[in-house]
Amino acid sequence: MKYITYLVIGIFFGILMFKSEAASWFRIYEMFQFGSFHMYGIIGSALALGVIGVQIIKRKNIKTTDGSEMSLKPKSKGVARYLIGGIIFGLGWALAGACPGPMYVLAGAGYGSILIVIFGALAGTFLYGVVKRFLPH
Repeated sequence: MKYITYLVIGIFFGILMFKSEAASWFRIYEMFQFGSFHMYGIIGSALALGVIGVQIIKRKNIKTTDGSEMSLKPKSKGVARYLIGGIIFGLGWALAGACPGPMYVLAGAGYGSILIVIFGALAGTFLYGVVKRFLPH
């Protein structure tokens, strides 16, 4: 039953992403050209809601769906890994015209060429899993 719930939430989120034009190549291009506030507003709203949500989880000691304790461990500090990772993510986003969430939205909307990007993203994730133990973390 919980998988049905996740599927319904995912479909709702996909429709929301498509209707808000967060999956639009034009809107993403416009954002990287600093031509419009549209995408920055969406990202900023998501960031603000995320911060508020995490604070509520911490203060109210909210449990997971199976009743176990949630653990939100702080990440280690470091500039280089976040800078390098952010640059790689941003370049991929700019070149593909979509970040991971909207890639699946675009596939669901019938844009078949995005399947090449999804394949590349999955191949990159697999490659990272193979070489992860050799990378500094």
